[in-house]
Amino acid sequence: MKKKVTTSAKENPRELGYRMPAEWEEHDAVWIAWPHDPTTFPDRVEKVEQTYVRIVELIHESECVNLFVRDEHMREKAKNLFEGANVDLRRVCFFEFDYADVWFRDYGPIFVLNEHKKIAMVHWKFNSWGGKYRELLRDAQIPDVISRKMGLPRFEPGMVLEGGSIDVNGKGTLLTTEQCLLNKNRNPQLDKKEIQKCLSDYLGVKHFIWLKRGVEGDDTDGHIDDIARFVTPSTVICAYEEDTSDDNYPALKENYEILKRSVDQDGEKLRVVKLPTPGIVGDKGSRLPASYANFYISNKAVLVPVFGHKNDSKALSILQELFPDRKVHGVNCCDLAYGFGTIHCVTQQQPNSTK
Repeated sequence: MKKKVTTSAKENPRELGYRMPAEWEEHDAVWIAWPHDPTTFPDRVEKVEQTYVRIVELIHESECVNLFVRDEHMREKAKNLFEGANVDLRRVCFFEFDYADVWFRDYGPIFVLNEHKKIAMVHWKFNSWGGKYRELLRDAQIPDVISRKMGLPRFEPGMVLEGGSIDVNGKGTLLTTEQCLLNKNRNPQLDKKEIQKCLSDYLGVKHFIWLKRGVEGDDTDGHIDDIARFVTPSTVICAYEEDTSDDNYPALKENYEILKRSVDQDGEKLRVVKLPTPGIVGDKGSRLPASYANFYISNKAVLVPVFGHKNDSKALSILQELFPDRKVHGVNCCDLAYGFGTIHCVTQQQPNSTK
């Protein structure tokens, strides 16, 4: 087992040559956790399990699936469902731990690579989205579990950060929102400059684009993965609402205008592509944060949440044009969205490495 990397002011991931790769760079695996909580998915757990089966089915063909389960019973249930869907269990690795919920993107580690493709992990602090769900705080232990299992070097910045709050182009630019990262329920002791310094030191980025707010119904305080994503080093998709009467219209228009004025790490203008929204998803009076931008980029496919809306096909067509070397698949996420997240929220990529 590798010795844990200790950090200091003069020995951070950036100075050791590490960076966070873009999501479209090659993966060894994806990390997810099996759904189980009826509080998260009221009357929908079995339907969400079927959504997971589809997600695993599409991803495992080109990268391994590292799947957390709570116990042996859950492991066997997942195996049985996978076998019924012709999932090759040799490409699924099970990890057992009594986790609380499924939002791996936010409580799991972020993996970084150095110039020799050696992999390490950054263990950010997780405070359940500003202390909203105290019963989920035990998920903050997940990076420890992974570190022990994999024996990877580990860096601990001591800063609260969820993976869904940032997106990178792999060349030095990071995209985020003021609503989330500057929120006093995360890191009240840090100002914007200090937050940028920490992100630079631990993710190897050097240029920042700050959008303003996220979509309605988002309990994460404006995560970027519902509103804007890099699809190439110089191209960003941006969720955009055409209906001026929709509550999301002002915030998404403002974000789009910021991106149109933005440049990359080399000072070059970005190409900004509008991505439609799926309208209002959820029960009457309770809008869910549904967005086509919450897709996952696997080695050979792009998994896009769809919701039975007229804009589903339009969003898939736009993304297929942007990912000509990958097959774009729509995955029905009407039930998964009741947990206030979809595909990107429940996945975390592990980049290809020499270990």
